[in-house]
Amino acid sequence: MRFQLQREALFKPLQTVIGVVEKRQTMPILSNLLVSARGGQVSFTGTDLQLEIVANAAAADAVDGEVTVPARKLADICRALPDGSTVTVDQQGDRVVVRAGRSRFTLATLPAADFPGLEAREINDALEIPEGAFKELIDRVAFAMAVQDVRFYLNGMLFDLRAGSLRAVATDGHRLAICEAELPDREGADRQILLPRKAVLELQRLLEGGDDILRLEFGRSHMRLARADFQFTSNLIDGRFPDYEAVMPIGADRQVRVDREELRAALGRVAILSNEKYRGVRLEVSPQLLRVVAHNSEQEEAVEEIGCESNADGLQISFNVTYLLDALGSLRGEGVELKLRDGNSSCLITDAGDLRARHVVMPMRM
Repeated sequence: MRFQLQREALFKPLQTVIGVVEKRQTMPILSNLLVSARGGQVSFTGTDLQLEIVANAAAADAVDGEVTVPARKLADICRALPDGSTVTVDQQGDRVVVRAGRSRFTLATLPAADFPGLEAREINDALEIPEGAFKELIDRVAFAMAVQDVRFYLNGMLFDLRAGSLRAVATDGHRLAICEAELPDREGADRQILLPRKAVLELQRLLEGGDDILRLEFGRSHMRLARADFQFTSNLIDGRFPDYEAVMPIGADRQVRVDREELRAALGRVAILSNEKYRGVRLEVSPQLLRVVAHNSEQEEAVEEIGCESNADGLQISFNVTYLLDALGSLRGEGVELKLRDGNSSCLITDAGDLRARHVVMPMRM
């Protein structure tokens, strides 16, 4: 195997696949990338047995073949080379020689036949969506995923496919985030898939937004996403996601409308004096005024007052300030609406007049 690429053209696919390669592996070959040259195209494949990324580049002076090379060493070499360098990768027996100008690096290899790629599996549903719309779904919901929760089905993101729409949903049991994109041409049966947390974070890193069309394919136990320059495949979580629609507050007839940035700034200032462990703040609502109050164990207090429009009077409710700030950071409008029932019920937070993104935050005792 042999090929030649400009340093930047080689570094881009390496950056694409390197995130899936764990630094510590029980199987040495999982620390390697599968490098394959075929017909002037070079592909780089990384996997951790649950997630696989394949990135492609057009190469000059290519000789067909495949081999596995140490992923991070190859990426670090490429990163350290001068901009504009022409890099030649040449397999010589059980070694790969990387040359650029007067630099030469010899890397150990492992047989390509031993590389454990994910098996091809049956596809039973597919859709196409603009990259920008799909990235927005993920970015506006990902913060609410659980981290190493014993309820393994919470350690990921739900994609709820329906006729005409795709929803992304995440929850850690204390807050819930939903964002919806319209898919006018989407037909077929409703279905739900659960993508693991690591796969979601990799997609956040890889997707750039824009108008490129992504193709998403779904099987019984995997999801595949394809863009012109890479293909992303992930196993799914085999579990049942909670009935998130049942979490939506019922009878939340008390509304508070307030400027989003003004509320974010007030919460950020008040949080300075909140309890470091519980991070609680109290909202006190009256028809034209929202008071935000925080206390800590040193008997210190912070109070902020914000103008608002509300049909509630004398309502007090406490929340974890981090959950409120995360929800407000995910919204896009100038104004936000908080919908409440009483001081012990969850709060629904949305952009004013736009329900495409919704956040539910559970109250806390203070």
